Amino acid sequence: MLPTEPAYPLDGLDSRPWSSLSHAYGTAQDVPDLLRALLGTDVDAADEALSELYGSILHQGTVYTASAEVVPFLARIAAGGHRPADVLVLLGSLARSEDEHDVAPGAVRAAVVDRLPLLLPLLAAPEGEVRRTAAWAVSHTGAPALVLRALRSRWAEETEPAARAEVLAGIARLDPQVAAVTAATVLEPPHPAEVRMAAVFARLDADAPWTGAMHTTMLSLLPADSLRSDLDFERGEPLAAVVEALLGRGRPPERDAAFLLVEAALRDDRADVRAEGLWAADRACMLSRSAPQRLVGSLRAAAAVDKESVIDVASLLGQLGSIAEAAADVLTPLAGRNPGRDDDAADRALAALVLVAPAQAAPLLAAGLGRRPRALDAAAGFRSTADSALPYDDELLGAILDRLSRPGTLSRNEPWQLTHLAAGWGADAAQALPGLCAALTHYPSQAAAAIASVAVCCVPDERVRATTALRVAAGQGILPAAKALYELDGELVPLLHCLGQELRRDAGQARHVAATAGGLGPRGAALVPALREALGGTPGTSTTTPALDTDTALAEALWRITGDADEAVAVLDSVFARAEQSAWSRWQVVRAARTTALLGPAGRPLVTRLEAALNDPVQVPAAVVALAAVAEPASLDRTALAAAVLLSAESDADPAGACDALEALGNSAMTDGHLRRLTALADGDARIVRSGIANRIISEDEAFRRRARELLTAFSSPMAPSAPSAPLGPLGPLGPLDTLAPDRGGMPDRGCPGPKEGGP
Repeated sequence: MLPTEPAYPLDGLDSRPWSSLSHAYGTAQDVPDLLRALLGTDVDAADEALSELYGSILHQGTVYTASAEVVPFLARIAAGGHRPADVLVLLGSLARSEDEHDVAPGAVRAAVVDRLPLLLPLLAAPEGEVRRTAAWAVSHTGAPALVLRALRSRWAEETEPAARAEVLAGIARLDPQVAAVTAATVLEPPHPAEVRMAAVFARLDADAPWTGAMHTTMLSLLPADSLRSDLDFERGEPLAAVVEALLGRGRPPERDAAFLLVEAALRDDRADVRAEGLWAADRACMLSRSAPQRLVGSLRAAAAVDKESVIDVASLLGQLGSIAEAAADVLTPLAGRNPGRDDDAADRALAALVLVAPAQAAPLLAAGLGRRPRALDAAAGFRSTADSALPYDDELLGAILDRLSRPGTLSRNEPWQLTHLAAGWGADAAQALPGLCAALTHYPSQAAAAIASVAVCCVPDERVRATTALRVAAGQGILPAAKALYELDGELVPLLHCLGQELRRDAGQARHVAATAGGLGPRGAALVPALREALGGTPGTSTTTPALDTDTALAEALWRITGDADEAVAVLDSVFARAEQSAWSRWQVVRAARTTALLGPAGRPLVTRLEAALNDPVQVPAAVVALAAVAEPASLDRTALAAAVLLSAESDADPAGACDALEALGNSAMTDGHLRRLTALADGDARIVRSGIANRIISEDEAFRRRARELLTAFSSPMAPSAPSAPLGPLGPLGPLDTLAPDRGGMPDRGCPGPKEGGP
């Protein structure tokens, strides 16, 4: 203990201004009692106190003003030998946090650095776990001048494998090049596996060459799951982490090295190694565009080992879609098993087959319909990719009609799933129209859209049957039926009645109702009072995300119907202003900006709001689209805006929106450097879409890639546009009625015969 430190760890505790300090739950006045409980003899109370400290002074990784004040007391507690390993992990976590709330940047880390004289001696504690956590904690202070010498000294003395591995990891954190040299000496046996695993990561962290010896070492460590450090939160799966690090280098040799590791693991005789290979393959496919094609053969080999392996690999195969069609023969036997009874394994295999080889899956789904919820979910489009739409199948349509005829046996989601499948087949499912009309009685909301889709190209008698059934349901106030009736036969009055009824009855549905109402354009004039009533007459005051989205939708609907831009501008200005008050409203700004773009020059009063959104990569694409539409053209630095848009895509903020923004800016905004960056986004191996719903990342990235390539082609064309198209007017496309054709009185144009003469 330093002479300047109090004899008792909590001396001076009550003299600190806890009530004026804050943590995640407000004032920090509860911290003294938590520290006393942590130091007490009641084990359960100490455990609870430690948990509450994590939740308050390090809430989800965020530090606060109270966090820095707690550090001296925690350091004394650890140095005094009271739960030192637990407290060291908390101290290290505080030091590593870069998410700082209402506290000076670096203040919490500096507080831990100030207590290093108390913490460094714990590197030589009698208990190996204390030495291990001490190495981890002090290395996160980012103070190499104080810590590196102590860690290197400890490295020369440490013999316990887990602690020795953490010391090497700590050296790598502070000086990667020094650690790489040290690591090279411990890659081979007889050094312990934990140390060798740490050495692999140390070499990777220093960007050292990946050699054949490194490849051999990594494979010799498999299965490596038991070698992972529970303190290394980013490397929970060692093999997957190594693969990610190699792919992150962005160089073909390391990419090939990563794939070789995955392939070797997937083809290993040991089930636990194959399991780790599957995790690594999943990560590789999420990061690398070339990974699916390269790894599909090894994935098929891993799946072919036994039925359990099919189940393990099925999900990733499904995410790969048609790329994995070569593995359909492995999925099919299990997918077709026990069609007459519930079988979760068969359901998982069939769900993957639906996405991998939909034509092969359709008859199997027909045989097991009602007992294969995962497969039906995949077929209905929840997890579908662009190239895996389920083809029409007579047997499956018959099974769907049979299920719909027995309403008491259907699960909660089945009516939508079944009717959605039929709707997707359109005229091919014409024979299903009587059955869908019968189902309308039991499932009006779900069956209505399918009836409109199927009947639109049917013979006149069948269209009459459909419109009659829809008219009855619409008369009962069922909005989906009224929408379908309008789409099929142009009957406007029932739709206006149902929309007005919904607006007045359910404020929570106002956003969705507004989208449909706006799609009517001036034909929806009768809804204006109800829309304004839902808006409250003036822009609202709520800052919740549903309220902001609803106000945006209402503003858009009112503008599309009335053409009054002033009213829309006032509402949207309020949305932008309220969104500034919440860090959770980034996407609400995006939606408001997209609506602003529809106004064209009439939205010019919102330019300042849009310019403010350029500070957030998530909001940049929508703001740029809007600025291109509403701002004075001469005021825009299109080249600078294009650079900001490209950065948004490169950072996976809003890649799809970035394509819209580049198109809006036009060819004149693109410098040679911009085109090179867009080419890298389109043709590079690294995925641009890296976040979101896991089973959609691959398909969304491929969609982005196609769009980026289309833009490159357009920009390289001699006739490439140099300015955006004219903004949409009040009758422009929107929402569920997004193909309104003015020459047909506002009716949707589906490419089939329109309504009979005399329709509205």
